[in-house]
Amino acid sequence: MSAEATIRVEDVSLEYRVPRHHASSLKETVVRIARRGVHYEVIRAVRGVSFEVQAGEVLGIVGGNGAGKSTLMKVMARVLPPTSGRVRVRGRVSPMIELGAGFNPEQTARENIVLYGALLGRDVNAMRSRCDAIMEWAGLTDYLDMPVRAFSSGMLARLAFSVSVDVKPDVLLVDEVLAVGDSAFQQKSVERMQQLIHGGTAVVLVSHQTDYIVDNAHRAIWLDRGSVQEVGEPSAVVEAYLEAAGVAAPAPV
Repeated sequence: MSAEATIRVEDVSLEYRVPRHHASSLKETVVRIARRGVHYEVIRAVRGVSFEVQAGEVLGIVGGNGAGKSTLMKVMARVLPPTSGRVRVRGRVSPMIELGAGFNPEQTARENIVLYGALLGRDVNAMRSRCDAIMEWAGLTDYLDMPVRAFSSGMLARLAFSVSVDVKPDVLLVDEVLAVGDSAFQQKSVERMQQLIHGGTAVVLVSHQTDYIVDNAHRAIWLDRGSVQEVGEPSAVVEAYLEAAGVAAPAPV
C-alpha cells in the first residue's frame, strides 16, 4: 500500500459478542453474569478487510443487507474500534452515516447546527457564524429557531447533510444518504458531492443504488458476510455482485 493514501485499512476485523440467553430483566442478566451463566455467540461483522483510497478517489462498496458495509464505515469514522487490524485516516473526516443521529430534538436547528458541527470536530464559533448559510443551502431558512422535534425526517436529513458538506473534508464517508429530500435537493446534493470529489476529497460510498456507484466510483469492493469477495473496476464488481444475488444488472445508458 502506498504511503500517500488518505485512507488505509489494514486487515481489519470486527467481532460482536451477543449473549445467547434471554433474560426477562436487567437483574436476571446481572445475576447470570455474576454466576458465569451467560454464554456468548461471536458474530464476525467484518473479516480481514484491506484497501486504500487516495485523495480525489471514490471507492464504492456494494453488498446485501448484513454484509458489513455500514459496520466498516463506522470503523473508518472511528465510531467503532476494530477487534483487530488498523485504520489510518489522514485529515478532516466528514461521515454521512445515520444522518441526524447526533441531533437533540428539544433544541432548535440553530443550536443543533453548532452541536452537530462540534461532533464533527469543527470550531464552535465558526459553526455559529455559518448557521444562516447552512439553513439557506438546506432550504430551511424559516425553521432556524424551531425545535427539530417538529422537523420531518426529510428535513432532518437535509439539515444534517448540509452541515456535513458545509466545509471541504479530506475524507467523506457516505452511507446510503443519496436520496435526501426532494428531487431538486437530491440534484444539489449530488452536485456538491461532485465538487468535493473533484476538489481532492477521498470518498467511500456505500449504496444499494449500484448504477450510481458504477457511474461515480473509480473502484469498487463487494462485501459478503464481512469478507471481500471482489475488488476492481466498478461495473465488473457490480455485475458479479448482482449476478450472485440473482438480480439483473442495470442496462447501460
